[in-house]
Amino acid sequence: MPTPLSLFNLLFIFISFSTSPYSAAAKTRNAPQDLVRSSCVHASFPNLCIRTLSSYAGPANTPRDLAQAAVKVSIARARRVSKYLDTLSGAKTKRERVALSDCVEQMYDSVDELSRTLGELKHLREETFRWQMSNAQTWVSAALTNEDTCLDGFHEVESEVKDGVKRKITNVARVTSNALYLINRLDESRGRPKVGSLNMEVFVISKFIYFQISVSLFFL
Repeated sequence: MPTPLSLFNLLFIFISFSTSPYSAAAKTRNAPQDLVRSSCVHASFPNLCIRTLSSYAGPANTPRDLAQAAVKVSIARARRVSKYLDTLSGAKTKRERVALSDCVEQMYDSVDELSRTLGELKHLREETFRWQMSNAQTWVSAALTNEDTCLDGFHEVESEVKDGVKRKITNVARVTSNALYLINRLDESRGRPKVGSLNMEVFVISKFIYFQISVSLFFL
């Protein structure tokens, strides 16, 4: 049977190891990943949120970093879709050409609105925080609306490009939805009552119900 002294020694070794620089370093290394997981768990698309932000190369050590990273991911994917749409300029029918032209314009608008959002998040100030967060939420919501509108334009278009457009726009819309969630979470993390918090959550949910309906109508 272990003596009291040997038990004390074991306890001392355990405490020393758990508070050692090596243990602290391990916790430091895992901190960004823990932040990503805890922040994404209730996002609109949690698995996508974790996957995209876990592989993000920039610093993401605070909720503000994470919100900025999510917006950067949205910008990058929206730009990629814009380039893809530009390659589809050889549309066969007038309706398809109009839908593509409108969609290109809407994606450019989305990139602009997301870029403005990123600029606002990079320069948050205490005295204007609520106003800046309201701007960011408005612009990201507008980007989501643009993505919905892009899909709507293809509703009555019979074209082989519909599948590709649907897949890519859906992906952009999902990462944009996650970005909006993280921006709202950043707002709430300030510990202030969030004016219209429930309304914003209802807005996000309703937007994606509408978005999913738009996607399903593609093939009717």
